[in-house]
Amino acid sequence: MKPRNQYKRILNFFANLVTLIVEAVLFAFIWYQYYSGFMKEQYFNRGNWAVIGMYLLIIFFFTKVFGGYKIGYLRITDICLSQVLAIVLGTIVAYFEICLITNDYVPPFALICISVIEVGFVIPWVYIIRRIFVRMYPPRKMIVIYGEHSPSELTKKINSRADKYNICASISYRVGYEDLYRTVLEYEAVVLCDLPTQVRNQILKFCFEHSLRTYVTPKLSDIIITGSEQIYLFDTPLYLSRNQGLGFEQRLAKRILDIICALVGLALTSPFLLITAICIKSYDGGPVFYRQRRVTIDHQYFNILKFRSMVEDSEKAGARLAMKEDDRITPIGRIIRRIHFDEIPQLINVLKGEMSFVGPRPERPEIGEEYEKLIPEFCFRLKVKAGLTGYAQVYGKYNTTPYDKLKLDLTYIENYSIWLDLKLILMTIKVLFQKENSEGVDKSQKTAISAEKNIEETICKERDIRNAKKI
Repeated sequence: MKPRNQYKRILNFFANLVTLIVEAVLFAFIWYQYYSGFMKEQYFNRGNWAVIGMYLLIIFFFTKVFGGYKIGYLRITDICLSQVLAIVLGTIVAYFEICLITNDYVPPFALICISVIEVGFVIPWVYIIRRIFVRMYPPRKMIVIYGEHSPSELTKKINSRADKYNICASISYRVGYEDLYRTVLEYEAVVLCDLPTQVRNQILKFCFEHSLRTYVTPKLSDIIITGSEQIYLFDTPLYLSRNQGLGFEQRLAKRILDIICALVGLALTSPFLLITAICIKSYDGGPVFYRQRRVTIDHQYFNILKFRSMVEDSEKAGARLAMKEDDRITPIGRIIRRIHFDEIPQLINVLKGEMSFVGPRPERPEIGEEYEKLIPEFCFRLKVKAGLTGYAQVYGKYNTTPYDKLKLDLTYIENYSIWLDLKLILMTIKVLFQKENSEGVDKSQKTAISAEKNIEETICKERDIRNAKKI
């Protein structure tokens, strides 16, 4: 490890500490100079510090959830968006906190002004720190070790983050361990892609022995193991994987959370629901809602409720996912799909118990069957109720391949907790501002399956290290 790498966390900690200090000072200023005057009985110093500390905890919580402190990890636009959302939500919560403390509805103008100043500081500060990160820690030189299938799709995704990763070459494990190990040591990091389990374990041990950073595309069995319970009843460690979905107490807690979130969501969005319904009806006079058969837990069917975003009879030629630049989508539909507002009526499905607020995306039976022909394990997602939002919806995209979507959903199921649900609900707010998450499939595709087939059909032809190509 390069000596300067040990300072990366220190730099990240320092940058985030400065941000918190600035936010604390600004809030302290308006509290002492303005809002504390609304109190009938003034706090002593410790009381004032408690109010300021509570504001910092709120800001820290939202920033942490949105990933705003990962300056050396996320894209700079993601970091800025996370910081801004944290400030906005923190300001809203802080305003209600101040109202409770002063026992009165105080004017929010001063708090809004301070929030604007915080945003004005955070954005250039994040940009400066990120520039320092890029200069001090350039992208690592990486090599991909692959199995039977071409790693081109994975390479394309990784190299889209040119600020952090630089895949310079790829090599098949079939060249033999001797040549493989000699080549690997020339790079700073290794990506193991679609390798047989025995081969992957052998290479992983070599990388561990030589302290070589390693990235691995997980298999389904790997994800299942991550949710296992560790048992130490004997001198041999055991992993227990129950493989039954959620337990009774988890389902009960999740159902209570679903009802609360659905009721609150409908109450908060009701004015916008009415406006959206009027706009859809006024555009072409067609129905406001669109009902469609979907699959949820244990292969049960239900009719999902959505705002109609396409023209009537949009699927007279058969079921298919929305495409990029889809001409079936109405002008009103483009707007509500862009902000995911067409999904809000599904809160009614959540109240009825047909869906959960958080869970795998409910697929259409026809499309789900197509996916299961290629990936029989795709039905593993149905160990929990389908959800309005979820792990794959937050960390994936609308056109994410079925296999990657399965991995994301399985990660959620195996690592489920109420805290994870709350985190994903908050992260969904961030997704609403990211256009790429709602991008449709290509016009040549009816489902997200075609891209997956291309990977399966692209058989590697490189058999020797001399054929390792530059990416």
